Amino acid sequence: MMDDYTLPLWIYLGVLIVFVGGAMKKILASHLSAAPPLVAWLGATVLVERLWALCLPAVLMLALLGLACFLYFAVRTGTPPATLSAHGKSVLITGCDSGFGHATAKHLDALGFEVFATVLDLSGHGARELQRICSPRLTLLQVDITQPQQVQQALLDTKAKLGLKGLWGLVNNAGVCVNIGDAELSLMSNFRGCMEVNFFGTLSVTKSFLPLLRQAKGRIVTISSPAGDQPFPCLAAYGASKAALNLFFNTLRHELEPWGVRVSTILPSAYKTGQSSNHTYWEQQHKQLLQSLSPGLLEDYGEDYVTETKELFQIHARQANPDLSPVINTIVQALLSPQPQARYFAGSGVGLMYFIHGYCPFSISNRFLQKLFVKKKLMPRALRKQSGFDLNLSLHNNNNNEEKLK
Repeated sequence: MMDDYTLPLWIYLGVLIVFVGGAMKKILASHLSAAPPLVAWLGATVLVERLWALCLPAVLMLALLGLACFLYFAVRTGTPPATLSAHGKSVLITGCDSGFGHATAKHLDALGFEVFATVLDLSGHGARELQRICSPRLTLLQVDITQPQQVQQALLDTKAKLGLKGLWGLVNNAGVCVNIGDAELSLMSNFRGCMEVNFFGTLSVTKSFLPLLRQAKGRIVTISSPAGDQPFPCLAAYGASKAALNLFFNTLRHELEPWGVRVSTILPSAYKTGQSSNHTYWEQQHKQLLQSLSPGLLEDYGEDYVTETKELFQIHARQANPDLSPVINTIVQALLSPQPQARYFAGSGVGLMYFIHGYCPFSISNRFLQKLFVKKKLMPRALRKQSGFDLNLSLHNNNNNEEKLK
């Protein structure tokens, strides 16, 4: 009897250990160290749900897993992480006119880095502020990352300043989001614009500066977005470009490992950056979209549907976090940690979002995303008409049935 039971038990335990190992890897990557009880609860719930059988060894193993997870997070949060020195290290940051890039350039300069900050406009407010506040170590470079000639000129200027030194860090920050509607309503120029800046522009900068990064055995840190991994409503163009970016850097991370170059991706939550708080920008985008739609599409969706989407984006932008420090601190961690992580979540809720996306059933994760972002109340006009027609037809049929009964 014992022999009959032992083999299935060991098979079961082997499968359980493999699954627990994968679960632990994702849980530890979720950066939910501030809430170890939540991690333990979610992890235990999902594990129990996915197990095909439940027996005493499994319960004991889950208990031990929860305890180990709690102790790991308690020790990790109580010990300050070791960091490398910024002295003598140089970093190139793209998109420093405003937002994350601007704040990062100032912070890294204050830490002692030699900063090369690219801006679109050398005479703009952001560039002038960097010149006024930062040390003489900071160098401003006028670069539109979609223009290969400007990228190559920036490379030549950086080489001239560095001399024989390599480049320790590249922070790929420049990006755009020019999409405020359903994929069918989005202009092809929006899809191309997002890909041109977010993917091809970043690709151009990365490939151009790779020889300097390999020379220094340095770091590549890229600001991406959860929209590149998860299907946020009304962000098809932006999300597609970030998905391409995520896959490229995941591949590059493996290829550059033998060279000693570490590659990290940062996934921020919602922050107030760029044009997100600019009312005029949203109105211009809305007007341009309405003018570009064909009469048929505008009739099917309705102007009120398009307007509601724009207003929801504005509300989401107003509720975004104005404090950029979680992202800035994460960039510093990726640049100076002796063992940088492949992926960082910057901001509250991102780790939990990925945990739900990775472990919960699709119906739950999909509903979570819909409740989290752009909570639409209106249906497209054609569907509203159809619903009204179906309702009238149903009422008409009910009346006919009542008359027959009489």
